[in-house]
Amino acid sequence: MRLPRFRFLARPLAGALIALAALAGCATGSDQAVHGGSFTFVSPGGQTEISYPPDKRGTIGTLQGPDLMTGATISAQQFKGKVLVINFWGSWCPPCREEQDSLSLLSQQLAPDGVQFLGIDLKEPSQTAGQDFHRAKAVPYPSIYDQTMRTILSLQGYPATAIPSTIVLDREQRVAQIWLVSASVPMGQMKDRIAAIAAEPAS
Repeated sequence: MRLPRFRFLARPLAGALIALAALAGCATGSDQAVHGGSFTFVSPGGQTEISYPPDKRGTIGTLQGPDLMTGATISAQQFKGKVLVINFWGSWCPPCREEQDSLSLLSQQLAPDGVQFLGIDLKEPSQTAGQDFHRAKAVPYPSIYDQTMRTILSLQGYPATAIPSTIVLDREQRVAQIWLVSASVPMGQMKDRIAAIAAEPAS
């Protein structure tokens, strides 16, 4: 039986870096933000799938924003001790819509291993649009509502136009894996990589 496949969309990094520089002044605040951290995104040789060994992992700092559905503040740090899979998405993005069912299934399959998924809903025309998508797809994990893209712009060097994309944090909130690709990624490959991170011994 063939497993479902993820589709990811990556746009040129140059445009993203220009956007990052132009909007750096918007990347602070208390509503949607990432503060501090030692992580800086670098794509050696233009790689779009990057795995970081434990001794090369940087932290992302404090990432927080309003819950898409409830408005209550939600923070990546509240999931410390779990492997956290952060997916940047928007209901307006066709590849995001295509991959959501697979991501939802994966989140349920990996939950017993101490894995938590967290969406970040970017550039929505309205919060209602994101909420309608969330309900229609019965997404089993929370999302931060970030219309201004402050979270993604605050990740140093991260290509802001790469939506969807996925970052995996290890149990110490360090960046362990990034998927930023234009080709399909097999569901089994993603599941195995996340499970391997979850199985790493405590430092």
